[in-house]
Amino acid sequence: MRMLMHSGLLPRLLSILLLLLLWQLVTTFLSSGALPPPASVFAFVVTEAQSGDLVHHLTATLRRVFASFSLAMIIGGAIGVALGRSRVSDRILDSWLMILLNTPALVIIILCYVWLGLSETAAIAAVTLNKIPNVAVIMREGARSLDPQIEEMRQAFRFDRRTWIRHVLFPQVEPYAVAAARSGLALVWKVVLVVELLGRPDGVGYALSYYFQLFNVAALLGYSLVFTTVVLFIDTVVLQPLESYARRWRLVPSAA
Repeated sequence: MRMLMHSGLLPRLLSILLLLLLWQLVTTFLSSGALPPPASVFAFVVTEAQSGDLVHHLTATLRRVFASFSLAMIIGGAIGVALGRSRVSDRILDSWLMILLNTPALVIIILCYVWLGLSETAAIAAVTLNKIPNVAVIMREGARSLDPQIEEMRQAFRFDRRTWIRHVLFPQVEPYAVAAARSGLALVWKVVLVVELLGRPDGVGYALSYYFQLFNVAALLGYSLVFTTVVLFIDTVVLQPLESYARRWRLVPSAA
Protein backbone atom coordinates (compact mmCIF):
# COMPACT_ATOMS: atom_id res chain seq x y z
CA MET A 1 0.00 0.00 0.00
CA ARG A 2 2.80 2.41 0.89
CA MET A 3 4.54 1.59 -2.38
CA LEU A 4 1.37 2.40 -4.32
CA MET A 5 0.99 5.70 -2.47
CA HIS A 6 4.65 6.62 -2.97
CA SER A 7 4.52 5.86 -6.70
CA GLY A 8 1.31 7.83 -7.11
CA LEU A 9 -0.43 4.79 -8.59
CA LEU A 10 -3.07 4.45 -5.87
CA PRO A 11 -4.51 7.98 -6.29
CA ARG A 12 -4.72 7.40 -10.04
CA LEU A 13 -6.53 4.09 -9.58
CA LEU A 14 -8.94 5.66 -7.11
CA SER A 15 -9.66 8.53 -9.50
CA ILE A 16 -10.40 6.04 -12.29
CA LEU A 17 -12.74 4.04 -10.06
CA LEU A 18 -14.49 7.24 -9.01
CA LEU A 19 -14.92 8.24 -12.65
CA LEU A 20 -16.38 4.84 -13.52
CA LEU A 21 -18.78 5.06 -10.60
CA LEU A 22 -19.88 8.53 -11.64
CA TRP A 23 -20.27 7.33 -15.22
CA GLN A 24 -22.50 4.46 -14.08
CA LEU A 25 -24.63 6.76 -11.93
CA VAL A 26 -25.16 9.18 -14.81
CA THR A 27 -26.23 6.41 -17.20
CA THR A 28 -28.61 5.04 -14.55
CA PHE A 29 -30.54 8.31 -14.39
CA LEU A 30 -30.12 9.16 -18.08
CA SER A 31 -32.87 7.54 -20.12
CA SER A 32 -31.48 8.32 -23.59
CA GLY A 33 -28.81 6.30 -25.34
CA ALA A 34 -26.45 9.25 -25.60
CA LEU A 35 -24.21 7.78 -22.91
CA PRO A 36 -24.08 3.96 -22.70
CA PRO A 37 -23.06 2.34 -19.39
CA PRO A 38 -19.43 1.27 -18.84
CA ALA A 39 -20.36 -2.40 -19.19
CA SER A 40 -21.65 -1.86 -22.73
CA VAL A 41 -18.51 0.01 -23.74
CA PHE A 42 -16.18 -2.62 -22.28
CA ALA A 43 -18.23 -5.38 -23.91
CA PHE A 44 -17.76 -3.68 -27.27
CA VAL A 45 -14.00 -3.39 -26.69
CA VAL A 46 -13.78 -7.11 -25.89
CA THR A 47 -15.80 -8.05 -28.98
CA GLU A 48 -13.76 -5.75 -31.21
CA ALA A 49 -10.51 -7.17 -29.81
CA GLN A 50 -11.65 -10.75 -30.37
CA SER A 51 -12.56 -9.99 -33.97
CA GLY A 52 -9.11 -8.50 -34.58
CA ASP A 53 -10.42 -5.14 -35.78
CA LEU A 54 -9.24 -3.28 -32.69
CA VAL A 55 -5.69 -4.59 -33.02
CA HIS A 56 -5.68 -3.87 -36.76
CA HIS A 57 -6.76 -0.25 -36.40
CA LEU A 58 -4.59 0.41 -33.36
CA THR A 59 -1.52 -1.08 -35.06
CA ALA A 60 -2.07 1.08 -38.15
CA THR A 61 -2.29 4.21 -36.01
CA LEU A 62 0.79 3.35 -33.96
CA ARG A 63 2.75 2.66 -37.14
CA ARG A 64 1.93 6.11 -38.49
CA VAL A 65 2.67 7.73 -35.14
CA PHE A 66 6.09 6.06 -34.92
CA ALA A 67 7.08 6.94 -38.50
CA SER A 68 6.00 10.59 -38.38
CA PHE A 69 7.28 11.09 -34.84
CA SER A 70 10.73 9.72 -35.72
CA LEU A 71 11.02 11.83 -38.87
CA ALA A 72 9.87 14.98 -37.11
CA MET A 73 12.28 14.51 -34.20
CA ILE A 74 15.24 13.99 -36.55
CA ILE A 75 14.41 16.80 -38.98
CA GLY A 76 13.07 19.23 -36.38
CA GLY A 77 15.95 18.52 -34.02
CA ALA A 78 18.54 19.19 -36.72
CA ILE A 79 16.80 22.41 -37.77
CA GLY A 80 16.45 23.59 -34.18
CA VAL A 81 20.11 23.01 -33.32
CA ALA A 82 21.18 24.74 -36.55
CA LEU A 83 19.00 27.77 -35.77
CA GLY A 84 20.24 27.92 -32.21
CA ARG A 85 23.88 27.77 -33.25
CA SER A 86 23.72 30.15 -36.22
CA ARG A 87 22.21 33.64 -36.07
CA VAL A 88 22.19 33.87 -39.85
CA SER A 89 20.20 30.65 -40.22
CA ASP A 90 17.86 31.76 -37.47
CA ARG A 91 17.11 35.06 -39.21
CA ILE A 92 16.52 33.35 -42.55
CA LEU A 93 14.31 30.49 -41.37
CA ASP A 94 12.58 31.96 -38.33
CA SER A 95 9.70 33.45 -40.34
CA TRP A 96 9.07 30.17 -42.16
CA LEU A 97 9.16 28.34 -38.86
CA MET A 98 6.56 30.67 -37.40
CA ILE A 99 4.37 30.27 -40.48
CA LEU A 100 4.38 26.49 -40.12
CA LEU A 101 3.88 26.77 -36.38
CA ASN A 102 0.75 28.89 -36.80
CA THR A 103 -0.74 27.15 -39.82
CA PRO A 104 -3.78 25.07 -38.79
CA ALA A 105 -3.11 21.33 -38.82
CA LEU A 106 -6.17 20.75 -40.98
CA VAL A 107 -4.79 23.01 -43.73
CA ILE A 108 -1.49 21.11 -43.85
CA ILE A 109 -3.32 17.77 -43.92
CA ILE A 110 -5.59 18.81 -46.80
CA LEU A 111 -2.70 20.26 -48.81
CA CYS A 112 -0.64 17.07 -48.37
CA TYR A 113 -3.55 14.95 -49.58
CA VAL A 114 -4.11 17.30 -52.56
CA TRP A 115 -0.43 17.35 -53.53
CA LEU A 116 0.51 13.73 -52.77
CA GLY A 117 -2.83 11.96 -53.12
CA LEU A 118 -4.73 9.89 -50.56
CA SER A 119 -1.66 7.82 -49.78
CA GLU A 120 0.30 6.65 -46.77
CA THR A 121 3.13 8.97 -47.78
CA ALA A 122 0.81 11.97 -47.68
CA ALA A 123 -0.54 10.94 -44.28
CA ILE A 124 2.90 10.61 -42.70
CA ALA A 125 4.12 13.81 -44.38
CA ALA A 126 1.14 15.74 -43.00
CA VAL A 127 1.75 14.59 -39.44
CA THR A 128 5.50 15.17 -39.74
CA LEU A 129 5.08 18.72 -41.04
CA ASN A 130 2.72 19.53 -38.19
CA LYS A 131 5.26 18.40 -35.61
CA ILE A 132 8.55 19.71 -37.05
CA PRO A 133 8.04 23.37 -35.96
CA ASN A 134 7.25 22.30 -32.41
CA VAL A 135 10.46 20.28 -32.16
CA ALA A 136 12.56 22.93 -33.90
CA VAL A 137 11.48 25.73 -31.53
CA ILE A 138 12.25 23.71 -28.40
CA MET A 139 15.57 22.41 -29.72
CA ARG A 140 16.56 25.92 -30.79
CA GLU A 141 16.19 27.08 -27.19
CA GLY A 142 18.26 24.10 -26.07
CA ALA A 143 21.06 24.97 -28.50
CA ARG A 144 20.99 28.60 -27.34
CA SER A 145 21.37 27.54 -23.71
CA LEU A 146 24.69 25.75 -24.26
CA ASP A 147 27.25 26.68 -21.62
CA PRO A 148 29.82 28.99 -23.30
CA GLN A 149 32.54 27.81 -20.92
CA ILE A 150 32.10 24.25 -22.17
CA GLU A 151 32.34 25.57 -25.72
CA GLU A 152 35.63 27.27 -24.82
CA MET A 153 36.87 24.00 -23.33
CA ARG A 154 36.02 22.23 -26.57
CA GLN A 155 38.12 24.71 -28.53
CA ALA A 156 40.98 24.50 -26.04
CA PHE A 157 41.12 20.69 -26.16
CA ARG A 158 40.38 20.63 -29.89
CA PHE A 159 37.58 18.08 -29.74
CA ASP A 160 36.59 16.70 -33.12
CA ARG A 161 32.96 17.16 -34.23
CA ARG A 162 31.92 13.61 -33.34
CA THR A 163 33.30 13.85 -29.80
CA TRP A 164 31.77 17.29 -29.33
CA ILE A 165 28.31 16.14 -30.45
CA ARG A 166 28.40 13.00 -28.30
CA HIS A 167 29.94 14.33 -25.08
CA VAL A 168 29.18 18.07 -25.14
CA LEU A 169 26.20 18.94 -27.32
CA PHE A 170 23.92 15.96 -26.77
CA PRO A 171 24.05 15.84 -22.94
CA GLN A 172 23.10 19.53 -22.75
CA VAL A 173 20.24 19.43 -25.28
CA GLU A 174 18.98 16.01 -24.16
CA PRO A 175 16.41 17.46 -21.68
CA TYR A 176 15.08 19.72 -24.43
CA ALA A 177 14.84 16.77 -26.81
CA VAL A 178 12.78 14.81 -24.29
CA ALA A 179 10.57 17.85 -23.67
CA ALA A 180 10.06 18.18 -27.42
CA ALA A 181 9.23 14.49 -27.61
CA ARG A 182 6.59 14.69 -24.86
CA SER A 183 4.89 17.83 -26.14
CA GLY A 184 5.23 16.79 -29.76
CA LEU A 185 3.89 13.30 -29.21
CA ALA A 186 0.76 14.76 -27.66
CA LEU A 187 0.28 16.72 -30.89
CA VAL A 188 1.05 13.74 -33.11
CA TRP A 189 -1.66 11.59 -31.50
CA LYS A 190 -4.31 14.19 -32.30
CA VAL A 191 -3.14 14.98 -35.83
CA VAL A 192 -2.91 11.29 -36.77
CA LEU A 193 -6.58 10.78 -35.92
CA VAL A 194 -7.60 13.67 -38.19
CA VAL A 195 -5.36 12.35 -40.98
CA GLU A 196 -6.95 8.90 -40.72
CA LEU A 197 -10.45 10.34 -40.53
CA LEU A 198 -9.98 12.32 -43.75
CA GLY A 199 -8.09 9.96 -45.99
CA ARG A 200 -7.05 6.54 -44.70
CA PRO A 201 -8.90 3.18 -44.88
CA ASP A 202 -7.76 2.02 -41.45
CA GLY A 203 -6.61 3.32 -38.08
CA VAL A 204 -8.38 4.57 -34.97
CA GLY A 205 -9.37 7.81 -36.72
CA TYR A 206 -11.03 5.82 -39.51
CA ALA A 207 -12.85 3.64 -36.97
CA LEU A 208 -14.15 6.72 -35.14
CA SER A 209 -15.42 8.16 -38.43
CA TYR A 210 -17.11 4.88 -39.36
CA TYR A 211 -18.91 4.45 -36.04
CA PHE A 212 -19.85 8.12 -35.99
CA GLN A 213 -21.81 7.56 -39.19
CA LEU A 214 -23.59 4.67 -37.46
CA PHE A 215 -24.21 6.77 -34.32
CA ASN A 216 -22.67 3.97 -32.25
CA VAL A 217 -21.71 5.83 -29.07
CA ALA A 218 -20.42 2.70 -27.32
CA ALA A 219 -17.98 2.12 -30.19
CA LEU A 220 -16.85 5.75 -30.17
CA LEU A 221 -16.20 5.66 -26.43
CA GLY A 222 -14.55 2.24 -26.66
CA TYR A 223 -12.00 3.25 -29.29
CA SER A 224 -11.41 6.57 -27.53
CA LEU A 225 -10.73 4.89 -24.18
CA VAL A 226 -8.38 2.30 -25.69
CA PHE A 227 -6.51 4.97 -27.62
CA THR A 228 -6.21 7.21 -24.54
CA THR A 229 -4.99 4.28 -22.45
CA VAL A 230 -2.23 3.52 -24.96
CA VAL A 231 -1.19 7.19 -25.03
CA LEU A 232 -1.00 7.38 -21.23
CA PHE A 233 0.89 4.08 -21.06
CA ILE A 234 3.58 5.25 -23.49
CA ASP A 235 3.92 8.59 -21.73
CA THR A 236 4.17 7.01 -18.26
CA VAL A 237 6.33 4.00 -19.08
CA VAL A 238 8.59 5.47 -21.78
CA LEU A 239 8.67 9.27 -21.87
CA GLN A 240 8.54 10.14 -18.16
CA PRO A 241 11.49 7.83 -17.28
CA LEU A 242 13.40 9.25 -20.25
CA GLU A 243 12.77 12.77 -18.98
CA SER A 244 14.07 11.85 -15.51
CA TYR A 245 17.13 10.23 -17.07
CA ALA A 246 17.79 13.25 -19.28
CA ARG A 247 17.76 15.59 -16.28
CA ARG A 248 19.94 13.37 -14.09
CA TRP A 249 23.08 15.49 -14.46
CA ARG A 250 21.21 18.61 -13.36
CA LEU A 251 20.14 16.89 -10.16
CA VAL A 252 23.62 15.85 -9.05
CA PRO A 253 24.61 18.00 -6.02
CA SER A 254 27.79 19.92 -6.42
CA ALA A 255 30.68 19.13 -4.10
CA ALA A 256 31.16 21.47 -1.14
